[in-house]
Amino acid sequence: MLKKLTGSTPSRRFATGRDFSTLTRHKPVKALSETLKKHAGRNAQGRVTARGQGGQGKRFYRAIDFLRNKFSVPGKVVSIEYDPNRTSFIAQVTYQDGDKRYILAPEGLKVGDKIISAEKAPLRPGNAMPLAAMPIGTVVHNVELQPGAGAKLARAAGTGVTLVAKEGGLAHLRMPSGEVRLVSELGLASVGSLSNIDWKNMNFGKAGRKRHMGIRPSVRGVAQDPHSHPHGGGEGRSGIGMPGPKTRWGKPALGYKTRKHGKYSDKMIIKKKGAK
Repeated sequence: MLKKLTGSTPSRRFATGRDFSTLTRHKPVKALSETLKKHAGRNAQGRVTARGQGGQGKRFYRAIDFLRNKFSVPGKVVSIEYDPNRTSFIAQVTYQDGDKRYILAPEGLKVGDKIISAEKAPLRPGNAMPLAAMPIGTVVHNVELQPGAGAKLARAAGTGVTLVAKEGGLAHLRMPSGEVRLVSELGLASVGSLSNIDWKNMNFGKAGRKRHMGIRPSVRGVAQDPHSHPHGGGEGRSGIGMPGPKTRWGKPALGYKTRKHGKYSDKMIIKKKGAK
């Protein structure tokens, strides 16, 4: 749920923020958090490999349990918390044996709820089980591509994928993009769609708010000089001056397929996104 911020300055006039009234005021569990180092988009050699990153406020990284391998041990949700490192909220779970872990919080999960990871678990938000044990039509998140490798699919706020079929040891999952892909039935998935569904509708209001998140400005190509971008140069305001838009490195920017032919995962996609 979003809330409108007070318009005390022109930059905040249209800004919106998240409603944290449903969250628990908790400091992160010390054993499950560590200081997050800033890399500003640079690799081990110090070269920028991801542009537009830098700055950001200090934050702790919360270790999320993407494996959900605490099998057949019931746990209780102690708190629903904000995580500065991801768009969805997280839940702190204390298991019956005293172990504490963070999991991604699905929509509808509340403090005091019981969750479990098992071969056959009740179909409730937060419970994890193999896709083979779920009925057709179940909405899931935190999906493993390979059994035991940890969740890779559906981890962002408001995301949920639908189990549409099961055949030959493979589960058919319909992604939010419309793509239908195959994953092993033995892989774990968590029930429900993720929390904070309104995140994508948030209006940040000012540039400084993005800078606190570590997002640097993105300059238009036509506003640059010809040495820095193919669209740059010219007197006054000018168009791109070429048949089609190009990337910074001169590659076609629209309609140019960059996916490699014969990629290992091609055989696992049975319907491409956007296909009718």
